[in-house]
Amino acid sequence: MAEKPKKPQKLKARLPRGLEDRGPAAINATRAMVEKIRAVYELYGFEPVETPAMEYTDALGKFLPDQDRPNEGVFSFQDDDEQWISLRYDLTAPLARYVAENFDALPKPYRSYRFGYVFRNEKPGPGRFRQFMQFDADTVGSATPAADAEICMMAADTMEALGIPRGSYVVKVNNRKVLDGVLEAIGLGGDDNAGRRLTVLRAIDKLDKFPADEVRKLLGPGRWDGGEEGKGDFTKGAELSPADADIVLAVTQQRADWREAIAAAETYLAKSEVGRAGVSELEEIAKLVAASGYGADRIRIDPTVVRGLEYYTGPVYEVELLLDTKDEKGRPVRFGSVGGGGRYDGLVSRFRGEPVPATGFSIGVSRLQAALTMLGQLDTKAEFGPVVVTVFDRDRVADYQKMATQLRQAGIRAELYLGNPKNMGNQLKYADRRNSPCVIIQGSDEKARGEVQIKDLIEGAKAAAAIASNQEWRETRPAQFSCAEADLVAKVREVLARHDVNWG
Repeated sequence: MAEKPKKPQKLKARLPRGLEDRGPAAINATRAMVEKIRAVYELYGFEPVETPAMEYTDALGKFLPDQDRPNEGVFSFQDDDEQWISLRYDLTAPLARYVAENFDALPKPYRSYRFGYVFRNEKPGPGRFRQFMQFDADTVGSATPAADAEICMMAADTMEALGIPRGSYVVKVNNRKVLDGVLEAIGLGGDDNAGRRLTVLRAIDKLDKFPADEVRKLLGPGRWDGGEEGKGDFTKGAELSPADADIVLAVTQQRADWREAIAAAETYLAKSEVGRAGVSELEEIAKLVAASGYGADRIRIDPTVVRGLEYYTGPVYEVELLLDTKDEKGRPVRFGSVGGGGRYDGLVSRFRGEPVPATGFSIGVSRLQAALTMLGQLDTKAEFGPVVVTVFDRDRVADYQKMATQLRQAGIRAELYLGNPKNMGNQLKYADRRNSPCVIIQGSDEKARGEVQIKDLIEGAKAAAAIASNQEWRETRPAQFSCAEADLVAKVREVLARHDVNWG
């Protein structure tokens, strides 16, 4: 007996880990956010530029390795000419390449903004995606701290433009030169100490999460997550002496007034030229933002800010949301950083062989959108769909298509129902699922009278909720009315205006 042919196996539809599909509500919310950010950036005189999602791998420089997979970090492939190409992991490295390639044609300082998706070949996890959106602004060709101060002020203005009230965010500013000076002061200069320097910086970065005593353990012998030896995972420390740990904690301690932070840094960095330069730059930034009316409730010196990327060479900034909220399971959530940046004077120089100062800021659009949604600052409801023109008589599709065209020519979103027109109930259900504000109906009787029926689905849903029986619904046909064919556009506009439907 012959074997039955095997049934072909269906391909399983599956989304790769670390990625997400996005529907109309999320896309519309992103669009609204991006337009508000764009308006602030343009107010400050920045102009748009767009770079490709792929660059030659060597142009990206030091990319971000995943700590679990240190040889990874970017998605790469080899081109047919055997050159390696990678998806961008941020928007700054591609800008550096663009500026270097078009250096003579661009005005200096060059002020630009760009937004788009970036890609990280990292181990995905909760809130950790392999693709997410950023929105950057950069000034290339200016070494003055005024450029850094301006970026910080723009970051603060952007938060408020997005509906985050003053006091619910703060722009924190530090300087990598100050941190380099501290490391130099405790004898961790030079290439031989690169590993220990990184361990110290990681410990400092924990000051906003752990008490100083716990950070002291990370600066010294190490720390057990459980609080006691043998409990939880162990994090190896930087093996600093108690005296050196005291210096690090004294310089990086948060203080109420920026002058106190400056004075503390100066005390320990008197012998460090790079450290003194960093202190001077911080002092200049603090004076500039204060002169423009930006108080410490909006922008403040914070010695704990480290920033992860190794290309930062001077001032670094971070925008933190201070609001606490709860997730869908009622658990407390602190959003923390939603953007950051800093000065990267060496990035363009890699291509030019000469110093090219630059500073910039990046908003994590995807992360900030999640925060704003949870805080109720973004409308996550689906946008109204188009007006649906139903098909009552199959042989009159041309008439119905003409109605849809009339509405579109008047600037009204409209579509002809293209499914099986056999059942009017199914067409109305379709319109409901499309979140349509109203539908157009014309049977042979209405056509003979030169009329159309308009069913207001928004008003109808409210009225239907108050109707007790199917018979009453059939007799009243809530929110449905007739009008002359010539008045179709005007009457639909009235329905849209009544419910403030403007499609964003």
